[in-house]
Amino acid sequence: CNITPASTGAAKAVGAVIPELQGKLTGMAFRVPTTDVSVVDLTVKLEKPATYDEIKQVIKAASEGDYAGIMGYTEDEVVSSDFLHCSLSSIFDANAGIALNDSFVKLISWYDNEWGYSNRVLDLMVYISKKL
Repeated sequence: CNITPASTGAAKAVGAVIPELQGKLTGMAFRVPTTDVSVVDLTVKLEKPATYDEIKQVIKAASEGDYAGIMGYTEDEVVSSDFLHCSLSSIFDANAGIALNDSFVKLISWYDNEWGYSNRVLDLMVYISKKL
């Protein structure tokens, strides 16, 4: 079993979906021998200072509000297999991230790429069927 550095188009895809982020993201992937689940390690330079606790509160509120059913939030001690067949697109791991200072943070989020993506495709199908 090996960990292999690899390229990813995820940063470009985010820029295509969220135009304000176009050209502001870059990334790489590490291929690891696990079943489907991946983790994102996002390093962020904030425009406005914020504590890590403030960031966690905003993400938790979003996961319970407008993004409920799409984004999750956990303070549990977790490992990749905890997210197998998770229908959420992303689960923020509040214990894994850190703030280097009030304007530079690392945010960690887990996802089951195949399962979460499939659920978003189903969401899209339901949305389209309601419009017909």
